[in-house]
Amino acid sequence: MDIRHLTYFLEVARLKSFTKAAESLYVSQPTISKMIKNLEEELGVELFYRNGRQIELTDAGESMYIQGKEITKSFQNLTSEINDLMNVKKGHIRIGLPPMIGSGFFPRVMGDFRKKYPNVTFQLFEHGSITVQNSVGEGSLDIGVVVLPANEEIFHKFTIVEENLMLIVHPSHPFANEKEVELKDLHDQSFVFFREDFVLHDRITMECVKAGFHPTVIYETSQWDFISEMVYANLGIGLLPERICRDLDPEKVRKIPLVNPSIPWHLGIIWRKDRYLPFAARAWIDHTTSYMWRSVRK
Repeated sequence: MDIRHLTYFLEVARLKSFTKAAESLYVSQPTISKMIKNLEEELGVELFYRNGRQIELTDAGESMYIQGKEITKSFQNLTSEINDLMNVKKGHIRIGLPPMIGSGFFPRVMGDFRKKYPNVTFQLFEHGSITVQNSVGEGSLDIGVVVLPANEEIFHKFTIVEENLMLIVHPSHPFANEKEVELKDLHDQSFVFFREDFVLHDRITMECVKAGFHPTVIYETSQWDFISEMVYANLGIGLLPERICRDLDPEKVRKIPLVNPSIPWHLGIIWRKDRYLPFAARAWIDHTTSYMWRSVRK
């Protein structure tokens, strides 16, 4: 039995006529009759009994009619649901974001996306890049925004930001008026760091060790604004991405380029290579990619 058998049966039952059902469905009457006969043989029961030119449902036919309507309704709903998903009329996207970019670039991208796809919903998870990458790898997130590089054997990626970290200090700090500062000159400073589940934690530590010292960390946090507030309170120094530093009050903290070496902060969107990606998530990646290209051209 397939959905076409049910459709033919229901139309005959509704119109109580093979001829009228054939006309309604734009098929020949022998086709309708054959379909109903095949259905009866498959089920082992008669669905109609004939009384002259009239046809009526048997008790088995009545049950078939009631259940058949529910089945075809469910099938139509399923078809409609799949069509909506394929055309991104609806959908749900699970995205992981580092906390430091949650209030910057992505609200604009999402706002633009929502205008185009108003019935797609988002579930945002704010974690450090390590946790986000693991969650995308495990499948609990569809898409992640992480500090690159990511494992290219596992993930597709699209780079969205290429910047460096900048040094931030209190306005009274000896480095406050410097045009640039070398990393090795920070050997005796107290740092306010991101937590260990942030890629920047290990990356900054590694670069400091390469420069000849191990950083003295007095606080660790998941929030970039907490780092800037700690620096404003003159409790230590911090390293933040250029994008974040643009919004800092120069009366409270000073931002200075870090050199020899500079520490890159490259962000990318990642998703699994070997896992199904929902239609809405694919549309969001395409939209974000297009948005970035438009931004570059401006």
